[in-house]
Amino acid sequence: MSVVEKAIRKLQERKQHLGEHPSPPGEVPEIPTAHEAGSEHPREGATPSHLPPIILEREALRAAGLLPPTEDAGLLARQYRKIKDPLIAQAVGRGVPRAPKGHLIMIASAMAGEGKTFTAVNLALSLAREKDFRVLLVDADVAKPQLSHLLGLGQSPGLLDALRDGHLDVESLIRATDVPTLSFLPAGVGAEEATELLSSVRMKQIAEYLGRQESRRIVVFDSPPLLQTTESSALTHVAGQIVVVVRAEFTPQPVLLDALKTLEGHPAVSLVLNQSTRSVASAYYYYGYGNERPNTDSA
Repeated sequence: MSVVEKAIRKLQERKQHLGEHPSPPGEVPEIPTAHEAGSEHPREGATPSHLPPIILEREALRAAGLLPPTEDAGLLARQYRKIKDPLIAQAVGRGVPRAPKGHLIMIASAMAGEGKTFTAVNLALSLAREKDFRVLLVDADVAKPQLSHLLGLGQSPGLLDALRDGHLDVESLIRATDVPTLSFLPAGVGAEEATELLSSVRMKQIAEYLGRQESRRIVVFDSPPLLQTTESSALTHVAGQIVVVVRAEFTPQPVLLDALKTLEGHPAVSLVLNQSTRSVASAYYYYGYGNERPNTDSA
């Protein structure tokens, strides 16, 4: 049984034990509390849902490699402040010209295994700490929806279902989480025509709809690898900003250049360097722009 499968089983057992009640607040520093997230503000334009909120099980997410160890949360938070600031600036025009559709952010990578989903999750959590925004994390990696499965929503209706059924309100498929300013849209039930669905006019309409339903909403798409699927290229046309995750000493330069060629002409592409430290014990978790390196001991 893989680490992810073990994490999924643990998550399901935990939910049965708790009866879908949230974990105690403040369990992990990097996940905002209700007060920090600004829960006193109503959710603008959100469709009321009878579905229970998703419980972000910290241990299951850590076991799957999507959250850092608790002791590293402070360092991670500082790094993600630097990563999110220019993205927010372009999304809302804070000190720079506002990027068209800048509130729609796609997280991509050249290949699998570079930390794309980790980046999507932790960027969404970091953005959720902002006082002025609400965040929607979308599992658009329809070829391998790891996040949906990990959260126990692998067979729940989601993005693909809304794309297939023009009468289905995508907002009704969004699940709240125990972080008040963070919500989640599952990938939905898989389909052979996933690429065609993501390339459709309906996808553009849904992306625009998701962005305008709440005036303060930022949408983060976890997408498939650029060079290993055909679905990712379809998503580049709806995203206003694209963040490409590059794994240090793993991603061959020609492969990265090939991936960036697929994004030629896009007005807002950023790079995040993953594993830019030699510390074997903790390198998986560290991200930053350029050649920034955390101050850690070598293993």
